[in-house]
Amino acid sequence: MSGPVVTAARAALATEDVELVLPFVPAGAEEEVRHAFNRVLPMRALGQVAGELAEQWFDETVVRLHRAGEGAPFTGLKPAGTDEGPVLPLAEKAVESGSTDRVHALLSEELRQALRSRLDRVLSTAAERDGSVAKAREHVEATLGFEVFCHHLHQAITSG
Repeated sequence: MSGPVVTAARAALATEDVELVLPFVPAGAEEEVRHAFNRVLPMRALGQVAGELAEQWFDETVVRLHRAGEGAPFTGLKPAGTDEGPVLPLAEKAVESGSTDRVHALLSEELRQALRSRLDRVLSTAAERDGSVAKAREHVEATLGFEVFCHHLHQAITSG
């Protein structure tokens, strides 16, 4: 549990300043975060176990609301050191350095490979598509899969 949202939640609790975590949740979730924060603070004085349980509940609440703001489901807190793949560290470095070169290189190569793999499947199924309905269906699925993949990528890139 070392991501930026949990780090901000822990900093808010440590300093008793809820505003440190509010930027990580949508404005519509602010009241729920403030309410949770105000419930957790006194529980921390009830002992280590109660404090840890309250802090975990607060972390989960903030991450759940953060994920909802992204339109993503809450799937639980991830342990510290969880490998999220190479792109997040490169994106963080881009923010720090002001350069997208490294993240661009990674994403460009992964995109090239993904497009090539999907198109190769379309081409490999094309030769046998007239052999049977099952083969034709396999080709249609590969073709539509490639086209939908491209469409979703374009939407993700242009949605702002």
